Formats: sequence, structure tokens, C-alpha cells
Amino acid sequence: MSKKRITPFVITVIFALVISACGTAANASSPTSQSRGAIQINGAGSTFAQPVYSQWIYTYKSVDSMVSINYQGIGSGGGKNGIIDNTLDFAGSDSVLTTDEYAAGKDLQMYPTLAGAVVMIYNVPEVSQGLIFNGAVLAGIYSATITKWNDPAIAALNPGVNLPDAAITAVHRSDGSGTTEIFTNALSAFSTDWKNNVGAGTSVEWPVDKAGNGIGGKGSQGVSAAVQNTSDSIGYVELSYAVSNNIPFADMINKAGNKVTANADTLQSAMNDFASSFTPQLTNIIVDGSGANSWPIAGYTYLILHTDMTDCAKAQNIVKFFTWALTDPTPAKEAADLGYAVLPQSVQTQVLAKLDQVSCNGTLVAP
Repeated sequence: MSKKRITPFVITVIFALVISACGTAANASSPTSQSRGAIQINGAGSTFAQPVYSQWIYTYKSVDSMVSINYQGIGSGGGKNGIIDNTLDFAGSDSVLTTDEYAAGKDLQMYPTLAGAVVMIYNVPEVSQGLIFNGAVLAGIYSATITKWNDPAIAALNPGVNLPDAAITAVHRSDGSGTTEIFTNALSAFSTDWKNNVGAGTSVEWPVDKAGNGIGGKGSQGVSAAVQNTSDSIGYVELSYAVSNNIPFADMINKAGNKVTANADTLQSAMNDFASSFTPQLTNIIVDGSGANSWPIAGYTYLILHTDMTDCAKAQNIVKFFTWALTDPTPAKEAADLGYAVLPQSVQTQVLAKLDQVSCNGTLVAP
């Protein structure tokens, strides 16, 4: 039986094929290859925004499977701390950065992404129909100057309602929160006495606590549980939380004197009332607007970014994700279904222009 010799040419071909195969395998496992979820982006902060950010992230997987975005609701304060110390790629906050926080973060910028409403929930066993409040009544309740449910100021807003001669228990957040900042901004707008004596912030010294008829609850869950478990009580939560948990909430009489319900339309009206009064950092207080249809206890939730990042893939995809969220009809509908309102055109234009200025190592990254 004859033996076939392997020529130098055949050896060369085989060697080339082996090298090619090895190169292909190496490329397939390379960390720079574009596999599903190859770009990991981490954000955290506002619990106010967590429901809608989580929904947007889930939907975005079908838009760009190469990007994996994680968002944790750790509170606005935690989000601000994380973006300042560079442990987060982006932060969410309902509370604006202070002068010191801007200085510590060096190149931070805030971008409104949505508006949300703060609504009043209550537990008055004798009352079966929906209640109506106005700003003066809420300031009076939380200042402990209105202490009974049948107070004439409440009765005047709710004719025909059998209001009990019962003491009001006012529930508030025990933890620092952007929701409290929105609510106390509103109380400051409703009442000069509140503005001068208590003020606004993520946490305040509540007059109702000093009067002995205040209760603190941690998070919206804690406020809701305290209201549900305490007869004749009232508390404030995000509209999104009330909607997702089927909790009834009160209507309000707004600055124009009209009865309004918290929803996407009344939030859009509130945003339009203040569209021309943004700071250079794109922050704005949108409580007690003058519009006929404006919800009076409204606030923005913000994205916070470093304006010049060092990871260009992350920078480009963060901008791409939030541009999609602000302009595509699908995330807009998802936001409305959850009780938020996307930005009106008058505000959206300003935010997109600022997002276009984000850079990586000095080069603009706008898609």
C-alpha cells in the first residue's frame, strides 16, 4: 500500500486555517465584542422615578439588546452621593443639587425627565365619597392649626359630606425624600407662615410632631401603611404609588380656583406654567401654577450626569437611552399609565439641547 506524502503547501494551508479558527474564537470571547448586554450601565437614586425607569429599561431591551441598564431606587440623596463619588453612571433625583454638591461633583448637570404629582391619601371611616382640599387647608393641617376633620375650612370645600368631629392625624415621611421636598415646596407656596417658619426641603421639622398629632413613615410604603392603619389620618404619596397600589386620593382646588385631578394632563399644564423659568442647571419648581388645569403639588424628577465622561460607550448609550425615553411614543404612554407626565415640547426642547452637550474626554457623544 502506497503512502501519500504531505507537501509543504498542504502544511501551510492547514496551518493558516488553524490560525484563522483560533482568531475567530478569540474574537468571539473578546470583551470588546458586541454581545447581548455587553455595555453595562448602572444608575440609582429617586424612588419617585423607579417605577417608570424600571418599565423603560425593560422596554428598551427590545430597542437595543447590546445595552444592559440597572437602576436601583435608593433615594434621591443616595443617587446624588453616587454620581458625585463616581460609583454610578447616572443618578435619579427629585431633589436639586446644592451649591456644595455641584462643587463636589465638578461637572454635574441636571436634566428633567418627567413630572410627577404628590397626592393626598386619607382614612376617614365616616366618609365614603372623595374629599377635596386646597393649599390653605393642607398648610393648616400640617401646621397643626386645622386639627379636626369638621373644621369649617374643610367643610366649605366638601359641602354635604358628613365630616366627623375627630382629631386629624397628619402622616409624613420620616426619611429625607424628594417627595417631601415637592410637598413642602407646595406648602411654602400656599402659606407665607409655612415658608417663613418651616420652609422646604427633603426633611423638615414638622409642626404636627410638636403638636403631638404627627406620625412619620419611611418611604411611600410607610406613609401609606400609617394612613391605612390610623383612623382619621391623612398623608402624602407620589401619584404613581397611589395608582399602582389602587389607593384613592383627593382632588384639589388649584390657584385658578378650579377643581383638578392629578393626571398627565394636569401635570403637563403645571410644567407649561413654568416653562420659561428654568435655571441654567435646568431645575425648576412647578408648584401652585396659575393654569386653569394645573395640578398644584407637582415636581420634576431629574437625571444627573457628568457632562464630560471617561467611558465613551457608556456616555453615548446613556444619552441615547434618555433621548429615546423623552421622544418615543411608547415610553410616553408607559409613563402616563403609571401616573407620570412626559415633558411638553416647550421643556423637552431645552432638555434635549443640554443632552446634546454631553461629551466623553472632550468629544461630544450625541447620537
